[in-house]
Order: sequence, then structure tokens, then C-alpha cells
Amino acid sequence: MPNGTMPKVGPPVRPADLERAGAWLAEHGLADVRPTPLLATRLAVRRRARLAASVLLAAFIIAVALTYTGGMVDGSGYRRWLLLVLTALVVGLVLAQSLLDWWVRRVDRRAGARLPRRAAYPVRLGWRTVLGWPRAAFAVTTIAGATALAIGALTLHDSTARYAAVILLIGLCGLAVGIVVQLRHVLTHPVVADDEVSLTADVIMRVEDARVGAVPTAVWSVWLLPVVSVFSTASGWWTAAWLAFIVLSVIALALIEARTARSATVARHVMSAP
Repeated sequence: MPNGTMPKVGPPVRPADLERAGAWLAEHGLADVRPTPLLATRLAVRRRARLAASVLLAAFIIAVALTYTGGMVDGSGYRRWLLLVLTALVVGLVLAQSLLDWWVRRVDRRAGARLPRRAAYPVRLGWRTVLGWPRAAFAVTTIAGATALAIGALTLHDSTARYAAVILLIGLCGLAVGIVVQLRHVLTHPVVADDEVSLTADVIMRVEDARVGAVPTAVWSVWLLPVVSVFSTASGWWTAAWLAFIVLSVIALALIEARTARSATVARHVMSAP
């Protein structure tokens, strides 16, 4: 990558954000590029949005746990109205994630408005470029697999297992919608660049945003596994199938991470396209 600088626009940023931007550039093979307030601002808002998303997810996990423990009635049934509450929480989670995406998009839009000129990608960026077939297939397969296992639990003669399965299905619907919303944001938010270097950085951020948004592994580990624990009375085949599903999902993700191109490589491929 030739030497270059990214445009200096926007209000002053914290030195710590500039330092993090420099480390980000070095990590992605752009160590010869000087970090600018524009890049530091864009990276900072993404970092804060992801932190806020983690807090939202943690709050949702607690809400799911409370819904389960508070919904059972003497172990023989459950309070159905709590499922409506959980559904409302899922909708709220999706809306909150949409607001975080809107916040990131607004910061990018304001930064782009200050650019003296706007660059464009040499090729159109679709989901195959920013996400790729392996990651898209992984997201679809994991959601479909978890949905099938939850539906299978509905056939068990155990009200506890059926109640947890309904909770799981509601949450999976929210997860699927959330992934689609985040991917749409990545594909539609405006390009913020005016030269080759800033355009390369824009592609890298877009690819990373898509990959982070489409990987449900964090949800499997911190939310679905606790839900699985309520199936202690479920049949052995179902429990074994669920554990196998989790293990295979982790292995599949590790293989995808190891074999797919890094975001910087994808960006360079895009920029070298005729």
C-alpha cells in the first residue's frame, strides 16, 4: 500500500482514540499511514457501539433467565403472559441494535459531509464481499439447527423443556432479525472516503462490521448454553444432539476464521479490482 494520509475533518478527538487508530492501521497492514481524526472518530463510535451492544445482550440474558425462573408454576406449568413480555424484550433488543446502527451511520454521515470530495468503490460491495459464503452459511445453519432442536423439544413430555423451547424460539427469531438488520446497515451506510487509503480503511471497517454482526457464537456460549441447562430432564438423545451441535458450531467457526481471508486482504482485493 503506498504512503498516504486520510482527510483531516471534524472536531478534535482524544489522543487515546488517535493512538488506537494507529494501532488499528498497523494491525491491518497500513502502518505507514498516519491516523487522522476522521478515522479515529469512526473507529471510536464503532467500539462504543459494540460495547453498548454487549451490555444490551447481557441485560437480555438476565431477562431470559428471569422469564424462565419466574414463569414456572409449581413445576407443572408456566405463566404464558411472561412469554409476551419476553417477545416485547426481543423487539426492544432489535430496536436498540437498530438505534446503535443509526448512531454509527450518523457519525459516518457527518464525517462524510465534511469531505471535500467523495470516493467510490471500484466494484459494488454486496454481502458476498463483506460477509462471504462461509460466514453466511454458518449463520443460517446455526440458527436453523438451533430452531430444529428447539422444535424437537416441543415434542417432549416435559412442560419445563417445552417452556424453555418456546423461550429459545422467541430469542432465535430476534437473533435472526438482528443479523439481517445489521447486515443491511453495513451494506447501505454511505462511503466515507476521498482517496485510496481512506477507501481501503472504509472497506475494512465494513467487512469487520458485517463479520461481527453475523457471528452468533457469543449468544450460543452466554445465552443458549444456560437455556440448555433447563433440559436436564429431557431425553438423552436430545441433550446429546444439542451438545454435539454446540461443539460442531465452535469447530466450524474456528475453521472459517482460519481459512477465510482477513478483512485487510478483502479490502486490497476490492481496491485492485478493474
